[in-house]
Amino acid sequence: TAATRSQQRAAEFRGEGLDTIVCDVTDRGSRAALPAANALVYGVGDDRSAEPSIEQVYAGGLRNVLAAIPQAVGRIVYVSSTGVYGDADGEWVDESTPTDPARAGGAASLAAERVLFESPFADRGVILRLGGIYGPGRVPYIEQLKAGEAIEAPPHGWLNLIHVDDAVAAVDMAIKSEAIGAFNVVDDGPVVRGDYYAEVAKQVGAKPPTFTSPAADSPKAARAETNRRVSNRRMKNELLNRLKYPTHAEGLAAIVG
Repeated sequence: TAATRSQQRAAEFRGEGLDTIVCDVTDRGSRAALPAANALVYGVGDDRSAEPSIEQVYAGGLRNVLAAIPQAVGRIVYVSSTGVYGDADGEWVDESTPTDPARAGGAASLAAERVLFESPFADRGVILRLGGIYGPGRVPYIEQLKAGEAIEAPPHGWLNLIHVDDAVAAVDMAIKSEAIGAFNVVDDGPVVRGDYYAEVAKQVGAKPPTFTSPAADSPKAARAETNRRVSNRRMKNELLNRLKYPTHAEGLAAIVG
């Protein structure tokens, strides 16, 4: 069963054969229709045009949903973000690294993680800290590269990525396994931003990328300031030992090559 706040998305899900309910996680009255299930995956995104704050959606919403589901639900998977880590000046971080989010999204994700860890479902809870998701239709700046336009981002800094197919596989394994706690869900090879977009350009037959600095107070600039390499060792050892796309090179070749 898929739950969504959008009537349009609900219709799309039903067209794919899913049972679907429309509800808003920040509205306690709309959650009465949540069905009993063996597992719950909470992967709710923030709508910046809507009124509730990102923390109300992430942490408050998860708190509301956990209060509405039966205690018999066996697995709870919260889709979090590597944004819970702070800047590491390009060094490696793993699940033992202290969390220190620099942006509102990371702080809200961390607050939601704490909601799960402090709930009665903590003994069956899994946190998946996903890196940047890419996949078909989700390769940023590809049209700008084709047009020879500059990318509004610095060429330096590490990107930690995961192909959407591998992200889904990690969620599936989190439901089926007995693992608990937090896992970084990223591929095997962090890549410098300039090298990543050079590979995209190569795959689509475009000229090498050029870059321009984003506005100092923009979200793009804020993202660029958190420079770290994220280890997937725990995921590979305990959850998902083989990736379909171990690095961005294989993933991009399958998408646009």
